[in-house]
Amino acid sequence: MWLEFSKWMAIALFAGFLAYFSGISISLVEIVVGFLAGNLLHLNTNQWIDFLAGMGSIILTFLSGAEIDYDVLKNKFKESMLIGIFAFLMPFLFAWGAAFWIFHWDMRAAQIAGIALSTTSVAVVYAVMIETGLNTTELGKVILAACFINDLGTVLMLGFLFANYNWWILVFIIVMIIATIVANKYTEPFFNKFGNRTYQLELKYLFLLILLCGGIANLSNMEAVLPAYILGLAMSPFFAKQKDLLYRLRAMVFGLFTPFYFLKAGSKVTFGVINYIWIVLAFLIVKMIAKYIGVRPFTVMFKYRKKEGIYTTLLMSTGLTFGTISALFGLNKGIITQSQYSILVSAVILSAVVPTMIAQKFFNPQNNEEVNDKGV
Repeated sequence: MWLEFSKWMAIALFAGFLAYFSGISISLVEIVVGFLAGNLLHLNTNQWIDFLAGMGSIILTFLSGAEIDYDVLKNKFKESMLIGIFAFLMPFLFAWGAAFWIFHWDMRAAQIAGIALSTTSVAVVYAVMIETGLNTTELGKVILAACFINDLGTVLMLGFLFANYNWWILVFIIVMIIATIVANKYTEPFFNKFGNRTYQLELKYLFLLILLCGGIANLSNMEAVLPAYILGLAMSPFFAKQKDLLYRLRAMVFGLFTPFYFLKAGSKVTFGVINYIWIVLAFLIVKMIAKYIGVRPFTVMFKYRKKEGIYTTLLMSTGLTFGTISALFGLNKGIITQSQYSILVSAVILSAVVPTMIAQKFFNPQNNEEVNDKGV
């Protein structure tokens, strides 16, 4: 077990050096390195690697919610809602239509394609925000809020079209109401009484809330990242005051959990997908065009500078967590075939890499003099 663990960490360390010397986002490098390692080194997963990767996506999503500024969300609510809703709706319709009418997939498989390609990756966007420092700016916080709205639309559509509803959904709603109240009202008193001691009760408290709500979400046919984001959002006023705890969580997540998440994501794509590369690229192009149509007009409406408007559009074009989850859901339920799954996952992973690289290379707002001002 320990040799296998060291193998993964060696690959993660190698990816870190590549990111450092190339200047490319670490999350993107880990995805590409995971792809190469999975195919050339036969990088295999097991139950504990799946657990670490799952924790990476959950805690990263939690932290992205914790970075949301209530004042920004309140003042930019209309902006975040419109960008998020249309960032979901347009690629969902475009990809669904392309799969059904152009590639002749059956209706249910085409719907899975639409859902998988409608997402925006909170994990990738948040990782980029942290690396660039944009998480502290108004622009970064609006983008993160819009990401949540986008992925909420994805989750709701997947549930509406395919979920097997059960009584656990009611339990989940009740638990989330209680957990959100607890997270918002009692986290700070708990930290003031028990925090900053060697037994780290505050971390155990956070993980208990996140994992409990995530487990109940799974029982109700939802994904654990959804309650993680909601809990992070509920705790954001607390984390605005307790930056040290936020930095400790970041160090834990980026040092241990997220390398497994991004490496595993890349390893899921095989060289065999080259046989369908034109379909993969077509889906990627459809998604990026649809995201542009859905997002760019609103950045113009809300008077973003051109560079920041295109940057926002490109980051909203990324996909990973919910995209792969939706594709895997379709495969497990027999809605899509293994080949269709490989096509969708490849397109989703490319959408995590290509738009982000373009955004960081050519439209990074840090190249402007005023990073904290969207020009609104």
